[in-house]
Amino acid sequence: MPRELRSRKPRTNYAALAGCQVDEGKDHGGPSSSKAQPQISEENDSEYAPEDVPTQKGNGDDGESSLTDLMDIDEEEEVVAKPRKTRKTRDSHAELGPPTSRTSSPGPSKGKSKQKAHRQSLKTRGVVTPTSTPAPSLPTSRPGKMYALPNPSAHHRHRAIPIYHREDQVERLDGPPVLFTEPKITFTNSMTVDQPLTERISKAWGYNVGPGPVWELLEDRSCFKESVRLNSDPREEASRRPRVYRGLSVRPGWMVLDYQDALTYLPTDVVTTEDGKVKPPPPVACYLGPFGEQTRVLFEMFDSHTTSEYFKEGSSYIFNAGSPVWGLDWCPTHPADRPFRQFKQYLAVAPFPSRAHAPSVGFKAQRPSPACVQIWALQPRAAEDNVGEHDDFSEKGCESGEMRCEMVLCLNAGPAQDIKWCPLPAHDPWDDMRDVRIPRKLGVLAGTFEDGSLSVYVVPDPLDIAIAMRSDASPIFVKLPEPTLRIELENTSCWSLDWANSEVLAVGCTNDILPMYYMYVHQSAVRAIAWIRAPPTNARGDPATSEDPTVIASGGYDGVECLIDIRDPHGYVVNRTRDVITTATYSVFAAGPVMIDHDNTVKAYSVSPTMLGRGHILMEPDGPVWHVHASDYHPQLAVGSADGSCSTTNLLKSMRRGGLVPLFVHKIYQLDYSRKTGEYRMLEHFIPRVTQERGPSVKTKAQTDDEPLSGSGRSTGAWPPEIGVHRVTWNCGNGLGCASLLASGSGSGLCRVDWLRGRWFKDRVPYVDVPKMRKEIDGGGDDSMDD
Repeated sequence: MPRELRSRKPRTNYAALAGCQVDEGKDHGGPSSSKAQPQISEENDSEYAPEDVPTQKGNGDDGESSLTDLMDIDEEEEVVAKPRKTRKTRDSHAELGPPTSRTSSPGPSKGKSKQKAHRQSLKTRGVVTPTSTPAPSLPTSRPGKMYALPNPSAHHRHRAIPIYHREDQVERLDGPPVLFTEPKITFTNSMTVDQPLTERISKAWGYNVGPGPVWELLEDRSCFKESVRLNSDPREEASRRPRVYRGLSVRPGWMVLDYQDALTYLPTDVVTTEDGKVKPPPPVACYLGPFGEQTRVLFEMFDSHTTSEYFKEGSSYIFNAGSPVWGLDWCPTHPADRPFRQFKQYLAVAPFPSRAHAPSVGFKAQRPSPACVQIWALQPRAAEDNVGEHDDFSEKGCESGEMRCEMVLCLNAGPAQDIKWCPLPAHDPWDDMRDVRIPRKLGVLAGTFEDGSLSVYVVPDPLDIAIAMRSDASPIFVKLPEPTLRIELENTSCWSLDWANSEVLAVGCTNDILPMYYMYVHQSAVRAIAWIRAPPTNARGDPATSEDPTVIASGGYDGVECLIDIRDPHGYVVNRTRDVITTATYSVFAAGPVMIDHDNTVKAYSVSPTMLGRGHILMEPDGPVWHVHASDYHPQLAVGSADGSCSTTNLLKSMRRGGLVPLFVHKIYQLDYSRKTGEYRMLEHFIPRVTQERGPSVKTKAQTDDEPLSGSGRSTGAWPPEIGVHRVTWNCGNGLGCASLLASGSGSGLCRVDWLRGRWFKDRVPYVDVPKMRKEIDGGGDDSMDD
């Protein structure tokens, strides 16, 4: 009996459903030999790109055009999208139909039809056919992701949406700030009191084209749960940032060491003496001054110089910590005590034991492991001190000052991997004089050390110790006993940390994260961690300002960047990259964390519910990024990279295409190193670089020709580890008057403090003046920027 074959049944043609071209001469039931030709866009497929972007033709506008032409661009941007002509169904998908045969015709009409079809596919993000018969549609194929992001609008312009809205008034400056003097303070409406004011001030911040913040818009947008415990005026800084740990005192057992006994704790040279003893590190030779006219300066350990000695307009301070610096932070002070010490600023610096020291990830040093933390002070210069010939502080907005190391803390926990002061003032009042035998505390300092521990020290006041010892020597070497708090884990080491407030810490370990309890998030060491300092909300959506923050942003050596809610400890992945995530910071102005991505890019992500996880690139330094830091007072972001540069950029500059106000990247200084001579060179006063928007499309000839002129040409190769800028930090705990201070530390041991100021675009204040901008007076409700 012959074998009968099973009859072939017709199968569904998925190419027909997708609207692709098929060969009608073939049987749909059998294998099809025709190839589907889906329409693929070759242009930029960014989900942020607008559909129709007007191009600028030439430079026909006059350079002195009115401020309305310069600053009404954001309002005009809302109406640039043209109405679509593509027919759509009610579910907003393009109409699809059965496949039809397409015949090619010679002539120019073929190219026009292809361009038209290509534009329609780009607008609808799907496949469009000439038929109008509705049919099921398939989603456009996209690369697979391990996470999903919302897509509220295709016209998103990266406007930061505030997470926490403050209704109370806040402080602002009524005049330009001057170092070591009392700032002029007045009260104003909060930036987040209503949506129109938020958009207005955000646009105004975008017209800052200077390296630092503009003093007119400085505002404290921090939120700490401790502020609700007081009954004072909520508008004042003393209410928002109250004094904490009043009952905590310096732990007994501290002792003062002489220089010989302290040598084992201080940075040393890589070689020892003939009898095996350590010796101080060699001086650092660095060239300072204008390019081509630089002066060779020798920096011994604890030496400091001002740039005003070599620049007429210099307002920076350079000092030598002795070895590579990996910890740097400003000590917060209470506003009521600042006048008693002439507005002195304290800076904690944590250097390595030597230039050759190279810690291993996860390796725990055995105690005792000598190391130190230096306490430097930025203070007014004494009258008898010499002043540089170029000093003219009346024109720079700051008085004559100096950096001086007042105290060195000698510890046995090993060198610090990271240090941070308690974000709220924890020092004792400076207006009273206690018994000098019990020194007052300067603050509470937490750090992760090479012994694998998280240790919290109560730092004594250096002024009280100097009085007790009846010594004017500087610095004073103080050996502290065991820390007030020490946390250790058996199978891991603490590596990074961040304060949520005065009571809660998050710690990144070499294999996981430890906030208030233990939980696994990453598959490798966690180097970057930052709290999202926003209060949680209750069931009605109201902010619970008396509760601790609950969201943490973290990044590790596995290349994963996560958002973690400690109430549901499962990491929400916002980005994956084939790189090491070395740093993270939270910006209240950008409404989210700022971390790094591949190819040395710095990227900001949003944590607002409508734009959760979306991000945009801020800048691309020439080398790998070591550290980024954002301030609670202004939207200027500081970045330190391995190529020896310290840079700043504006977080609130609109990222839309076009516009007359460019997004500048300001290089504050560049550190170079000569391997032949072993000398350094510090360059500054660079021309700002314009950030170019880059996409998958090929660059145009105009962009390629402009790159060498704008200074965006990239250098390649390996940079010496001595020039890397490891830490950058804004002064966030000493009021509006000191918010422009930026400190940075490098691998050479040289550290720098810069007084950075902003500048309005074309020196014109938006919305006429600040009172009208913030709606402090009648008539300030007009959103026009015309004066």
